[in-house]
Amino acid sequence: MQNPALKYFHKKLPINGRSFCRSILPALVIAFCLSGCFAVGPDYMGVKTKAPKAWHTTLQGGLTSSLTTPETLSQWWKVLGDPQLESLEKRAIQGNLELKNARARIREARALRGISKAKLFPSIDATGNISNHRSSENNGLGHEGRLYAADFDAGWELDIFGGTRRAIEAAQAEIESREENLHDVLVSLLAEVALNYVDARTYQARLAATKGNIAVQQETYELNRSLRQAGLIDELALEQSLYNLEHSRSQIPSLQTGLEAAKNRLAVLLGKKPGAVHPELAEEKAIPAIPLSVAVGIPAETLRHRPDIRRAERNLAAATARIGVATADLYPKFRLSGTIGLESISSEDLWQWASRSWNFGPGVSWNIFDAGAIRRNIEVQNARQEQALITYETTVLQSQEEVENALVAYAKEQQRRSALAKATAAAKRADLLARDQYQAGLVDFNDVLDAQRSLLSFQDELAQSSGVVTANLIRLYKTLGGGWKSLESAEDSY
Repeated sequence: MQNPALKYFHKKLPINGRSFCRSILPALVIAFCLSGCFAVGPDYMGVKTKAPKAWHTTLQGGLTSSLTTPETLSQWWKVLGDPQLESLEKRAIQGNLELKNARARIREARALRGISKAKLFPSIDATGNISNHRSSENNGLGHEGRLYAADFDAGWELDIFGGTRRAIEAAQAEIESREENLHDVLVSLLAEVALNYVDARTYQARLAATKGNIAVQQETYELNRSLRQAGLIDELALEQSLYNLEHSRSQIPSLQTGLEAAKNRLAVLLGKKPGAVHPELAEEKAIPAIPLSVAVGIPAETLRHRPDIRRAERNLAAATARIGVATADLYPKFRLSGTIGLESISSEDLWQWASRSWNFGPGVSWNIFDAGAIRRNIEVQNARQEQALITYETTVLQSQEEVENALVAYAKEQQRRSALAKATAAAKRADLLARDQYQAGLVDFNDVLDAQRSLLSFQDELAQSSGVVTANLIRLYKTLGGGWKSLESAEDSY
């Protein structure tokens, strides 16, 4: 059985219905024409930042000004040639909670843009009600009755001055800003995974060096104890060998603590519970070695690659559009509204043609006086645009500073590591000579003590420096904006 309401609206309009159409169509045509006229406020023209032609820092330590290839920059960790690190990076992209949060913020921004777009279209509401009423006997006849009504209400605010369109521009720029924020989170994440992995391998190298020295110092202590029992040395030499041994042992707990922290941090970066990566990192492996040469490109290339710079630029675009949103409030707001429905005091007659009712007409509202609040809001948005521009310029300068510092740190730490390697080799020879001469009675135990202390110190510093060199390369790739394109193939997932 057909719904009476549908049957009613399917009826052919009579003369009065046609007059209704003739009255509404011209208004609709005018509305469409006016709603696309213009948009108040400034149009965003973009920003152009001049970058220096070359880096201030002299490129050393294998650094070259050659342009970085997109493949290398997007998966820079592969230059370290460590399959385990590659596996960790891949799992971090899939499981990191910060990345998931950044994706959720993008979805939020897209939904907000949809809300802004919805304001360009009419809104239609359907209502129905039954009301009982009674008039006063002292102010009428004391009549009681019931009214049945069913209505469709439509309203449409015309975007004549472009406030809604500017809001959509701002929402779109906000989406793009959050997409760049996702890329920036990814750049930081990939660097943090690699840095903590290098930290773990560095702690393992330091532990191995310390344990090796403890083994040698244990042998020296046993020798001194035998010599003391034989009356060949005094008690001072025995105690010196003991405190040298125990001092080395005291370093083990702090190194183990650092190793555990690095492993736990890696697990959390992968979105796992602490301890999740301990089994795969239990085996001691070498610190990843750096490549012979590293292409760093030119400053202009870095400005294009860094997500934080592009995010700041999108924030500036959004701030510019919001000036137009605020400016539109200075102008009148035009609205078309109308209602068609049925009204009857009898439920049986509600669906009759005679129960029809309708009204339609344009409306206008204009804030004549608000004590300057709208103009102050425009000033607020202009100030925020100025702040966004300053933030963009600051981000550009800071990015160049970070790259310059990373270039220096990478090259200089290689020089330091080279010197430490030579010092460590000399300390090994000195340790062997001191022990041989001590056993031969040619030197006293102080020479052995100094040699063993120096050897442990140099080996520890060399292990740390090797880790710092690799870590500085990681930081360099981070400052160059490396890694975020590794997510491009998965962008449809958010």
